[in-house]
This record gives sequence, structure tokens and C-alpha cells, in this order.
Amino acid sequence: MRNKILKKAAGFAMGMGVLFVSGCNDFLDVTPPSQISPEKYLWDEAHLAAYTIKYYADYNNFNENSHDKGGQLPSHYGSGGETFYFNDLATDNATTRGSNNRYVPGLWRVGATGGHWNFSNIYALNQYLETVVPRFEEGQITGNSQNVAHYVGEGYFLRAHEYFYRLRKVGDFPIITNTKPDNHEVLVEASKRQPRNEVARFILEDLDKAIELLTDNPVGGKTRITRNTALLLKARVALFEGTWEKYHAGTALVPNGPGWPGASKDYNKNYSFPSGSLDGEIEFFLNEAMEAAAEVADAVQLTENNQVIQEAADQPANAYYNMFATANPSAYPEVLMYREHDVALGRAHSYNHYLYHGAQKGYTRQMEQSFLMQNGLPVYAAASGYAGDDYIQDTKVDRDWRWRLFMKAPGEVKAFENIANPERFETAPVVYSSDGKYSTSTGYMLGKGYALDYNMQILGQDITAPVIFRAAEAYLIYLEASYELKGTIDSKADAYWRAIRERAGINPDYSVTIAATDMAQEALVDWGAYSKGEMVDATLFNIRRERRNEFIGEGFRYSDLLRWRAMDQLNGFQIEGMKIWGPVNAEYEAGILIADQADESKNTVSSPSLSDYLRPYQIVQSNNNFYNGLFFTEAHYLEPIAIQHFLISSEDGEDVNTSPIYQNPGWPTVANQGPIGH
Repeated sequence: MRNKILKKAAGFAMGMGVLFVSGCNDFLDVTPPSQISPEKYLWDEAHLAAYTIKYYADYNNFNENSHDKGGQLPSHYGSGGETFYFNDLATDNATTRGSNNRYVPGLWRVGATGGHWNFSNIYALNQYLETVVPRFEEGQITGNSQNVAHYVGEGYFLRAHEYFYRLRKVGDFPIITNTKPDNHEVLVEASKRQPRNEVARFILEDLDKAIELLTDNPVGGKTRITRNTALLLKARVALFEGTWEKYHAGTALVPNGPGWPGASKDYNKNYSFPSGSLDGEIEFFLNEAMEAAAEVADAVQLTENNQVIQEAADQPANAYYNMFATANPSAYPEVLMYREHDVALGRAHSYNHYLYHGAQKGYTRQMEQSFLMQNGLPVYAAASGYAGDDYIQDTKVDRDWRWRLFMKAPGEVKAFENIANPERFETAPVVYSSDGKYSTSTGYMLGKGYALDYNMQILGQDITAPVIFRAAEAYLIYLEASYELKGTIDSKADAYWRAIRERAGINPDYSVTIAATDMAQEALVDWGAYSKGEMVDATLFNIRRERRNEFIGEGFRYSDLLRWRAMDQLNGFQIEGMKIWGPVNAEYEAGILIADQADESKNTVSSPSLSDYLRPYQIVQSNNNFYNGLFFTEAHYLEPIAIQHFLISSEDGEDVNTSPIYQNPGWPTVANQGPIGH
């Protein structure tokens, strides 16, 4: 029995991300290559700078969905053009020819091992902070005092960022602030899940510490974490948690809600909110979001949009477009932080190479329909002036400039720098091919962060920098949080909203849009028209619309849909792309757009009997989980915890019920099973 417990403890330590104090070899694994011995490490400014930047992200191995690396600062990565910008795929914003198993209840199943119940980076950052904070407070770390303080602040920021990732994925989570000894009882105790609002409060506390220590002018500039970045992350976290608690109230996904699994464990059974109530928690988080967001928004101006789609060197450059499509966006005040790429250092990527060819991706018709006309009216309004969507190019006429700039239409120049004879995007988009590289799933080509320099289109040579924090988000966070809390648009929110709309080239008077909004029409194309399966009011919807349109192609959408509880109503929803059964059909050679074949494998597009618009999920039916559309179940708002973690923390290694960990609502504690009832 003793050997069994010892083996289980060792396995548990591995599952907890090696939370116990490591030996010298483990310590060296998380330090830069150096001849300095561990006991002499982290006494100097340069050591601190090297340690924290290692936990920004590993350019060669980072993966947004990685169990251990996903909580690091995001970036473009990999040879296939991967990026966090693609988090918008498998939403109502953008898609490939397929979707995600989260939209077919029963296909997403509990894992036997792995999952986002992972502490490896949290462990390393805890080790860093418990080492350097006492030394810093005693003035024992050599170097520039401001820089030393900054790198200590980076440690708090990075731990907060890791925790926010876990909060979004699994909700309630252990709060662990130091390393643990290799002791089974200690590790079991440490694995107790804390209510999600407590985790969010802990994240804000870490960010407050970071804000006190960070500067906005660090060595490395905007490639390093800054004070404004920490303020923005604080606002982001607070808005996420405040709106999550508001819209998931009355469910098991919020502490003390009916069926909340935390109540099944003695340590959470009598939990009480720090503010006294759930409403008090919501108010706390929304106030925190407003305060942090306003500090950034009041200090940082938006980058100018000159309303030019540049296609030649002798045309004026558009700073708003180029802010996302340059290797070094540090000159743009709106950019608070970006990830730097470098061919010589092995940090190049292939994002633009794949967009150049389509990469079997595209914005949806639902996304196209969401953008306003320049006069501020929705496309369906009688006086909007909408030119229609018979041709993709028509959808840009007199339209919101965010659609005009960041969606690549047929005939537009692919690149004009470092290329003698510029190519143009195909007049007839390649929607008829299932090729993973040389096609587009919808016809509406992705264009956010698309460089117009041909050198950036070469496989493995792209160094365009993804923007990961920018001030416009602060404007929109304040706008949303203030309306959620007060139910009105205050003077500060009014100024922010008008600034965002002016930059987008649309009528800044948002009241014109609100008055013309038909929620029944909007609900057909925008999941954000709903919360809890019910339509929201027109003002809140237009705040959400603004966020959707401003962040086109930046990967925010799915996270927003989660916190708004905006997928309850999905019941066979069909994603659509361009209008293929109309005048544009004549642009294609005969025999290319094929549907309704007896042998459906010969179909290249969806049938006109289904819709005039391309339905990428309804081209073939066999072996297609998404043919009948997208569905959702409440359990999918959070991920399941793998069974491994229950077993290694249980009393005998076999009975999951004796583990202090509880499963997320709606998920079973049996591996390879879907949500209960599906």
C-alpha cells in the first residue's frame, strides 16, 4: 500500500505540473543557458529579464490550444500559418469548410489524460516570484532599480495571464502562489478548486501588483510587457468575469448557482461571496473593468484611418491598416504590445503565405451582414444604400471601413512591395475546392494583419508582427462595462464610442443606428444578439456589434460568445458564405460549381435548393458531423477535466469520488463520454 501511495504521489506531482520544489536539473531547465549556478541566479537585472521572457512564449513550440503553452502570450506560430487570430474560426465570424466538435453535443468527450488542468508554467512563475520578490524588497538584486522592478512586475503579469487562460477554459481552479514539497497530502490539499470569482479576484490582485511595478518604457519597448498592457489585461479579465457571472447567473456555471458542483465538496459547501452576493461580485468586476479601461483609453489615442485601400507605392499609406501589417508597429501609439518575429532567430512564420492563397478560410456572410453602412444604418434599413451582395466587391460600397480594409475582395492587389508584377485576388474565388491551402471556404477572404509586401508571402519568411494588446480594446471595454452596470451611455462611454465609429468611417451618432436596429433581423446573423437564449436590447446589441466589427480577424469572438452566454439558442444554425447562385455564377467556368450530384463526392459547392449562399458545411452529407448545422449545450461553456487528475488525487487511486476535485457542470467523471444526456 505504501509503494502504491508513493507511486501515486509521484504521478500526482507530474499532473500538478511539478508543483513541488525541484532539483537543480529542473531549475536549470527553466533558466536561459548559462554557466551561472542556480544558487547564484536571479540576483541580477539581466537574469530576471531572461527568465520572464522565456515565459512569454516559445516561438517554436507555442500553440494557442496547447495544454501547457496556451496560457502564454499569443503569437503567430508554426509552419502552417497558425495564429491566435484564427480563434474566430468556428464562430459566426469566420470558418473553414468544417467546424468544431463543440457544436455537436456528444462529439466532445472527457479525456482520460491531459487537458487544461495544468500548472507547469504557473509552477515556474511561482518559483520565480517567491525567489525574486524577497530579494527585490531587500534591495539585493543588482542593476537599474526601475528595470528590476519592471521584471518583477512581469512575473506577476505572466502568472495572471496563465490563470486567466485556465479561468476561461475550466472555470473554478486552484489558487497556488508558491512551490510545494513532494508530499501527497500537501498536493491533494493544493488541488482544491476555488470558486471562479475568487480566481478572477486573485488575477486582478496579481495585475495590481504588476501595475505598481511596470513601466511603459521598458528595455525592448512594446515587445515587452508594459504598465498599460497590465491595465488592459486587468480590464479584460474584469469584463469577462463580470459578464460571465451576469449571464450565467442561475446556472451551475456560477458559484452558489443551482447544481454548482463546488457545493458537493466540504471546502466549498458554505461558500459566501466577498461582496456579500453575486450581484455584488458582478458590480465589483464591472467597476474594476471601467476603472482600468478608462486609464488606458484616456491616455492613448486611436491610430488614424485615412480611408485609403493602398494598392501601389505612390498611393497614401493607411496607418490603421498598416498597424496590423508591419514587422514593427511600435510607432503606433494605439499598439500597447506586439510579438516580434525574426528570420535570423528562427522566429519567422507563414501567416501571410497562407492568406495569400486562401488557406481554406473565410469570413462568413453573417459577418458581412453585421457591418453598418457609412451613414450608420444597418444593411436592411430602407435608406441604407446597401449595394447588395451579388458580387463580393459590392458589399464594400459605402460600407464601414473595417470591412473594406480587412476583407480581401476579388480583383484587389495581393502585394505591391518587392514584386515586379503584382498579382490580384481571383475574380472568381476558389470556393469549389477542398484544398487546405489553395482555396477559400466562403469567398470572403481574411485580411487582418495581411502584409502587402511580397517578401512576407514567402513560406517561412513572414515577420509581420501580431498585435496582442491595443488601446481600442480599452475604449470598448469601458463602453460595454458601463452600460452593463448602469444601463445608460455616460459621457465617457459616449466619447469612446464616437471615436471608434469615426475611425471606422461611419456616422458617429450611434443613436441613428440604435433607432434603425431590428433585433429580429440581427438575430438571423449575429449570435451576440442573444444572451441566455433571449434577445438583448438594441443598445447593448450595438455595443456588441461594435466590438465584433472592430476586432474582425483578431480572435476575440469565441471568448465573447462564452461570457455573453450567446450560444444557448443554436439549434441547427447554418453558416453561409458568398452568394454563389446569382450573377457571380457567370464568373466561373462551366462545370466548376457542381451540386446535387447522385455521387455527392463530386459536389464542389452546396445546392441552390438549400440557399443562394454557399453553405460550406452542406456540400456533402456523408461523414460530415456539421451537415445539419451547429448546436450547443450548456456543458460546452466550460471544458471537462480529464479523469487522470481525479484518480491521482483520490484516496486510493481508483475512486474519483474521493478526490477533492469536482467535475465541471454537465460533464461525467468517465473518460471518453460526452456531456450527460447527450
